[in-house]
Amino acid sequence: MIALHSIISLLLTGLYLLVVGYLIKGWSALKRPNIKGATLSTKVTILIAARDEAERIRYTIEDIIAQDYPKHLTEVIIVDDHSTDNTADIIRSYAANGIQLMQLQADKPLNSYKKKAIAEAIDRSTGDLMVATDADCRMGPEWLSSIVGYYETHNPVMISSPVTYFEERSLFERLQTLEFSYLIGIGAAFIGNGRASTCNGANLAYRKDVFYEVGGFRGIDDLASGDDELLLQKVAVQYPNRIGFFKNPQAIVYTHAKHTLQEFLQQRRRWASKSTRYKDKKIVALAVCIWLFNLSLIVNALLGFYNIYFFKLFLIQFLLKYLFEAAFLLPITTFFKRANLVALLIILAPIHIVYFVYVGLIGNTRKYSWKGRIVR
Repeated sequence: MIALHSIISLLLTGLYLLVVGYLIKGWSALKRPNIKGATLSTKVTILIAARDEAERIRYTIEDIIAQDYPKHLTEVIIVDDHSTDNTADIIRSYAANGIQLMQLQADKPLNSYKKKAIAEAIDRSTGDLMVATDADCRMGPEWLSSIVGYYETHNPVMISSPVTYFEERSLFERLQTLEFSYLIGIGAAFIGNGRASTCNGANLAYRKDVFYEVGGFRGIDDLASGDDELLLQKVAVQYPNRIGFFKNPQAIVYTHAKHTLQEFLQQRRRWASKSTRYKDKKIVALAVCIWLFNLSLIVNALLGFYNIYFFKLFLIQFLLKYLFEAAFLLPITTFFKRANLVALLIILAPIHIVYFVYVGLIGNTRKYSWKGRIVR
């Protein structure tokens, strides 16, 4: 029985190491693309869905206004999703700068207000390239022009671009930044390997005609989350080789980690809730295997209190996991100019094991709170 248990544990470990090796290969395959020669003549619509963002939305709007992309080719539509604060008033105050306010008018309760907000903004838009971000994000002045430069020189139909956390105020938030870098790296690496599967909606661009060609959010609009990854997967079915990850520091979007554990777990539960709807069931199966690998680590650590053999097995698994993850994270955090964060992996790695198993369980079994609403 012990032998069978050991074989299963080591097989799961080997599978996980193969996955991380695949990710390392994918990130390495992504080169900084040459965008020289771009004409910067594409009409762009920046899309933002906002709900109760009065605290930070002013900074986002001002960063957008400061973009060096031609103003006559830039359209900004911000949809206020039934905010209970003065978000709409703040957006309205920038009307003279070309910022358009839409106020979502849902005639019946929805599970995905954000998708409806984005879809209605796209219906109103006049741009050819939709560039989506969030109402609490910051970006440099070359963010938009660099993305359009990549679009015009490489002709993708969808562009996933880098997102990271900044202005951390605690160890907890720095740990989140490291973990989030891992998630962004996964999405980038899969694209680098030619198998787009995940992305982040805080920095996502796509052609308007392609959005309509794949049916927009139809078929995925029953979930609160998924305006990014599930849309990407619909596009990947039609255009498997025309989704790019723009590995360029100028294109980075910055946002903030969650301040409390409760906020963090609610966010990760929301992200996990869409995993069972992935079109590529091989990715779902792979995620289940990774969940089982992390579960085996917990089981072996607990069994180690009864038999030292299992604790030794746990240590082998953990050491291999740590080394491979460090090898994956180092080039990603270096790209974000945060390589020092990898030193925190020794703290994050054991926490992440428990967290991954927990979120995998609750992400698909319970409703959760998002923006003051209970959704699924």
